[in-house]
Amino acid sequence: MGANTSHISDLSENKNLQNLIGTESISENDPFWNQLISFTFTSPTNSADAKLLEEAIIPLAKILIENNPRTGNFGALVRIFLSRTKELKISTECQDQLFIWQAHNALFMIRCLLKVFISQMTEEDLHLQFSYQQREPGTCTSDTEDLLEEMMCNLVHLIIDVPLLDITYSILFEAVTTLLILLSYQLFHKEILRDSVIYKFLIQGRCLPLTSRLVKTLLYNFIRQEKCPPPPTHIFEPQTDGGGLFYGLASGVASGLWTVFTLGGAGSKPTPDQEPHLPLSNQSLLLLLVLANLTDMLDSPNPFRQAIMSFKNTQDTSSIPTSHPHTFQINFNSLYTALCDQQKSDQATLLLYTLLHQNTNIRTYMLSRTDMENLVMPILEILYHVEDRNSHHVYMALIILLILTEDDSFNRSIHEVVLKNITWYSERALTEISLGSLLILVVIRTIQFNMTRTRDKYLHTNCLAALANMSAQFRSLHQYAAQRIISLFALLSKKHNKVLEQATQSLRGPFGTEDNSSLPDYAQDLNVIEEVIRMMLEIINSCLANSLHHNPNLVYALLYKRELFEQFRTHPSFQDIMQNLDMVIGFFSGRLEQAGSDLSVERVQEVIKQGAVALPKDRLKKFPELKFKYVEEDQPEEFFIPYVWSLVFNSRVGLYWAPQGIELFSMDSG
Repeated sequence: MGANTSHISDLSENKNLQNLIGTESISENDPFWNQLISFTFTSPTNSADAKLLEEAIIPLAKILIENNPRTGNFGALVRIFLSRTKELKISTECQDQLFIWQAHNALFMIRCLLKVFISQMTEEDLHLQFSYQQREPGTCTSDTEDLLEEMMCNLVHLIIDVPLLDITYSILFEAVTTLLILLSYQLFHKEILRDSVIYKFLIQGRCLPLTSRLVKTLLYNFIRQEKCPPPPTHIFEPQTDGGGLFYGLASGVASGLWTVFTLGGAGSKPTPDQEPHLPLSNQSLLLLLVLANLTDMLDSPNPFRQAIMSFKNTQDTSSIPTSHPHTFQINFNSLYTALCDQQKSDQATLLLYTLLHQNTNIRTYMLSRTDMENLVMPILEILYHVEDRNSHHVYMALIILLILTEDDSFNRSIHEVVLKNITWYSERALTEISLGSLLILVVIRTIQFNMTRTRDKYLHTNCLAALANMSAQFRSLHQYAAQRIISLFALLSKKHNKVLEQATQSLRGPFGTEDNSSLPDYAQDLNVIEEVIRMMLEIINSCLANSLHHNPNLVYALLYKRELFEQFRTHPSFQDIMQNLDMVIGFFSGRLEQAGSDLSVERVQEVIKQGAVALPKDRLKKFPELKFKYVEEDQPEEFFIPYVWSLVFNSRVGLYWAPQGIELFSMDSG
């Protein structure tokens, strides 16, 4: 780097960089450092440019790895950065752009080198690279302070203390990115890392008291959704000898402050309408998710998770003491609005899941909102476009619905919210429908998609659990929603008959043939389908037993397709649950026969509404209330840590990782 570089290809010839990585130690008082960190870098706008930059830095970093034990130049660069950041807050207040610019450039160089170091050496060896100082060949000394820990604490202080302004946006982004890179050792290990020097510094060291302030700042960075400021007018124009990413500046003159943002959509399948110009917001959210999912250390629970579990609303004036360490207050209304707006990205959905699952304060607040449709609609849209989303994103959206449906007031209120003209629902024009009916439609569509494509039992279970939780509070179901409930049952019935026929044909085959080996598969398939059918019958029964008089459309659909249920009347798995359906079908069929033949649709509906009032409720057999609660599986980190890091890997916000080096997940996962 330095003043005279104009092309990435020139990096290897750059005199300042050659001195940095060379065999000679450079004193921290040498004017060299001022020259080294006085450069301006024009942003790459895609991952290809970020890849080019990394490929140019790798050979230089390798030479530094070899020479640094003797020269200590990397540690000197870190100390130069630390000396520049001591007055950073005052520099910001005084609008001292030169100071901020040079601190930013030093940090940018450190994070570029660290990224290569981490891919080339163990964490222990990385720690050593920070300890080497200018000594005779083969010897080293160490400060009383651990330089790696000091740098990490410095980065945390920078993030939480320096205000977010146009002139500080870039250095704040670099600070967040550098912490993310330091934690990226996990990418290069298949197993989950549980004992790490870097984790220890964050969870047990000098950074620990800063936990709540860091979590709060990262959340506010996400909430604010600040766009990357435009580059200012440069005092010195780029060199005209061919252009390129780098250009020179007269030494000591600060101009462009904006660097290395590879601007792209977030998540593993970016969508065209995602906002690409929010690097600090996106990177802050990724760092927050990584920190929240760090494993507990022996005798040291993850403080970031504790902070996320316990923070409160700024409007909460209760003076009840909290037993949680690291708690803080944040504006729930602003957080809710940001979460509603950002659900197109995997990481925003994962944050919403994390908060709903782990923080009772935020869950209570969200469930008390009178505009829940603003949160639920984006989640339904994720599920509706299931074929365009990765499976993890779909799971998170579905589990969010399951958590919400655990609350009875939510299940009642969604049927009171009337929506008009749902443009993204293309199967049928929905000019007016309740949020509850739309939720049912989307969940049923997800089940049907899963039956024909992925055949994932876990997805089925969670979809049915959400419907079951809602079933007792079904109100005024839309005609189309009622039809789809019965249509799903018809599909399951057809599938049941097909598998039963295949199993029967296999049994008729001669014993000892190879075909016999497929018998267990049929038995398993049949068992799964019968479990789902049983669940669907329980959902229909729950609605009839609790709110039949509120759902004439469901009774109509049930009567219209009554022959579907005939075969299950005597089936040993369904006999008990079929009693109520039989009674309802028989009761209403009798009233329709009394009303005469050739009845219009309107007349049939009128008879059903009158019958619903007359139906003796005590004739319906009581069943236990259908209630399902989401519980994380044992060792959730085995799912969440690879998922979070796949989001970091795929977001490419200012970062590029070579796929061949990644061990934590396969490249087609997610």
